[in-house]
Amino acid sequence: MSALPDTRNAPVLQAAGLQKRFGSVVAASDMSLEVGHGERVSLIGSNGAGKTTFVNMITGYIRPDAGSIALDGRAITGMTPRAITHLGVARSFQIPQLCAGLTVLDNMLVATACHGRSLSFLRPAHRADAIERAEALLKRFGLAAQSGRRVSELPGGVRKLLDIAMALTEQPRLLLLDEPTSGVSVEEKFPMMDTVMQALEEEAMTVLFVEHDMDIVERYASRVVAFYSGRIIADAAPADALANEEVRRYVTGTLR
Repeated sequence: MSALPDTRNAPVLQAAGLQKRFGSVVAASDMSLEVGHGERVSLIGSNGAGKTTFVNMITGYIRPDAGSIALDGRAITGMTPRAITHLGVARSFQIPQLCAGLTVLDNMLVATACHGRSLSFLRPAHRADAIERAEALLKRFGLAAQSGRRVSELPGGVRKLLDIAMALTEQPRLLLLDEPTSGVSVEEKFPMMDTVMQALEEEAMTVLFVEHDMDIVERYASRVVAFYSGRIIADAAPADALANEEVRRYVTGTLR
């Protein structure tokens, strides 16, 4: 019997040589990236640069044409999104995936049921534990007072917070946030991100977030990875990445 891989010193995420084409469009060209424990990494780039394709390959929604992906040293290339979720990868979406007709608490319970292996939303024997975990997460995200409100009544920033809280119901090791401030008002975006980052401090997880707002990137990322035309053009601390000539030309538009 072959030995299991030693994952004690492995990066949380290791992507090597990822390639992906959609017809004549190159969405990923030899993308390689390692992310360590506890990092806060922002993925930046213009629309079509390859950010979402990268996230979709990591989470199993798209299978790369070539290359490999490992989580804590374990190969996950080609696994289904559900299998990858159970290994400790979670994501939120640019448009929150919520049940508008249900309350905030019931949305949390639905997420618990979907992420877990037993339908705690439906089975009374598991409901008390699920409610306790859900209420604890809602408190951390400043949503306890909204628990009984229907999602359809909530403003955009609160919906974003709920979507991220739902992603944490299985206590992931790697969390991917797709444009967390998209659709959020200027007044809401910094308080919302403060809440998110403070809530995540209580979880031992690594965070990758796709973001177009460079003020958010500079304030909350410990590292920036920039994409252009399906390839990674910069990978550095925020100040260094944003000063990169290619990033200024192709991403931020500050170099003419």
